[in-house]
Amino acid sequence: MPVIDITAYVRDGSASERAEVARRIDDAARTVGFMQIVGHAIPGAVIEEFTAAMDAFFALPLAAKTEYRTPPAINRGYSPPKSESLSLSLGVESATRMNDFFEAFNVGVSGADYPGLELPAEDYAENLWPTELPQFSTAIQNYLSQAARVARTLTTIFADALELPTGFFEAFTDHSLDVLRMNNYALPPGTVDLDGDLTGMGEHTDYGIVTVLWADQAPGLQVLDAEGVWHDVQPADGALLVNLGDLMARWTNEQWLSTLHRVKPPIIDGTIQRRRSAAYFHDGNIDAVIQTLPSCIGDGSKYEPVTVAEHIRAKLAGSRGLQSNTNAEREAARVLAATDRY
Repeated sequence: MPVIDITAYVRDGSASERAEVARRIDDAARTVGFMQIVGHAIPGAVIEEFTAAMDAFFALPLAAKTEYRTPPAINRGYSPPKSESLSLSLGVESATRMNDFFEAFNVGVSGADYPGLELPAEDYAENLWPTELPQFSTAIQNYLSQAARVARTLTTIFADALELPTGFFEAFTDHSLDVLRMNNYALPPGTVDLDGDLTGMGEHTDYGIVTVLWADQAPGLQVLDAEGVWHDVQPADGALLVNLGDLMARWTNEQWLSTLHRVKPPIIDGTIQRRRSAAYFHDGNIDAVIQTLPSCIGDGSKYEPVTVAEHIRAKLAGSRGLQSNTNAEREAARVLAATDRY
């Protein structure tokens, strides 16, 4: 997995420096669909306060955390262990047997962040802030704003890499449906069975445009290559993991990859090693229509046009509502083909 320094775009580098970054991003997007990003300029203090806030929430008693659950269609609040199945977002029926034991807490942009627009309250829901932790919201929002900046820097690079007009993606993301999901894989003893089927997070592709992931330097994340082999991935010092989502694969007619990945919890001496991660999902405007870029159509598009709303809601109905997604035929075929090669 390539490590790419994006300083040239963060610090206003020269045209040649930017061109080299865009070239490397394009190569990673076409061959892996994942990359490690350094030079993102998120201050260390922001990350430290953010991870401390995550720790404080996940350390709360389960009864307190479950007070912040929301209905499946509302992508906010707390998700307890074994309440989701990420593989069902691909429409894979056998995924109901998966043991997705992670717990998570979601926040995101709300309708109030885009005054003057009449946005669906279900999609742009208000956040739930734990009353037990008065400093939590500040630390989380400080990191969220930094991750949002990085995501938008990346779409600027994407436009250059794909030889699109400058600012091409802005029209699709000026009221983007963005969510920050904080994950915890360290559970109290006795809450899970340490058997061969244990899965922290089932195989899936991400739903939107691009994902910016902070993660502990601990094993667990695995990425599937083109030959059907799973590879362990751990972030380099100071790096963020970045991967493309389904909408970018649709835009580029799969010239850029939305790569299958999963989390297998590391079991050491009969216990699960602690692992935390936080994924910032940059998903685009709810009313944006995603269709194959003219330069990527080739012999024909693999996908019909779809709105971000249609795509994301079907995905969430699978992962959070445990309803098999019937609108992901190509994605389902990919995961089933990969399953044959485990």
